[in-house]
Amino acid sequence: MYPTELVTTIECNQGAVRAVRFNADGKYCMTCGADKSIKLWNPYRNVHIKTYGGHGYEVLDCDASVDNSQICSGGMDKLVAVFDVASGTMVRRWRAHNGRVNSVRFATSDGSLVVSASTDAMVHLWDNRSRSSNPCQTLNDAKDSVQTVDISDHEIATASLDERIYHYDIRAGILNVDFMGKSVTCVRFSSDRQTLLVATLDSTLRLLDKANGELLNEYKGHINDEYKVECCFGYNDTQVICGSEDGSFKIWDFTQSTVKRSIDTGSKRAIHSISYHPKSPCLLTATERSVQLWKCKEDIT
Repeated sequence: MYPTELVTTIECNQGAVRAVRFNADGKYCMTCGADKSIKLWNPYRNVHIKTYGGHGYEVLDCDASVDNSQICSGGMDKLVAVFDVASGTMVRRWRAHNGRVNSVRFATSDGSLVVSASTDAMVHLWDNRSRSSNPCQTLNDAKDSVQTVDISDHEIATASLDERIYHYDIRAGILNVDFMGKSVTCVRFSSDRQTLLVATLDSTLRLLDKANGELLNEYKGHINDEYKVECCFGYNDTQVICGSEDGSFKIWDFTQSTVKRSIDTGSKRAIHSISYHPKSPCLLTATERSVQLWKCKEDIT
């Protein structure tokens, strides 16, 4: 069940595509563009549904709420925003970061809390129900740019260029820090919340035991020395997937360290953003100005 078959290519017409994300149920996806916009798509039909504007510069990341009624976003204008999906209206805008916003996530199932991470080394938590323009909590432990934030229930994991992973248990008030030895660009929780997948700028993915930071596995075979390249778990956490700077993406079996599938996308530029479907063996990849949808052979009719 490897998503290795190209189904469609979406020409996004947003300049460079900075990120691609499935929405919560996987029926639609969002793309973040260098033209300051977010676009909503039906990727299976290659249909553009709506455009969301309001950022002053490139949009670098976005996320959909669990009920798919809102989209949060962040970008190079240092703004964190929330859009109403149906109307396209920007309903929240927060400015507290002193650098570009690299990563955003809804932190609660009801969409009441948004988390943002920035080059200013700060992670801000925002109350989406309050009219306050200030963050309700700030995590300032990182010493360099925070590249990625990921959420799992009451836990937050961040990846920083200071070569560390910061794992916060907000409910218990506990912080665990793991030193990676290389700049960290991406971190992802497994769906069972037991492990963390970490991407570093030495062309290596590391699988860590979330509880104690023990190294469980390493995955190599891709190229990632210069840019932020995203990784993720795939197909019920039985696979590990990562983009590569050579225009391909790689798939490993969770328990093995050798590449199981290497897929050439046809691009000469890095596959920098990927998003795995929340339920099905289906993958979105972004490079340059387009997004590609991949499925496994068994699902193509």
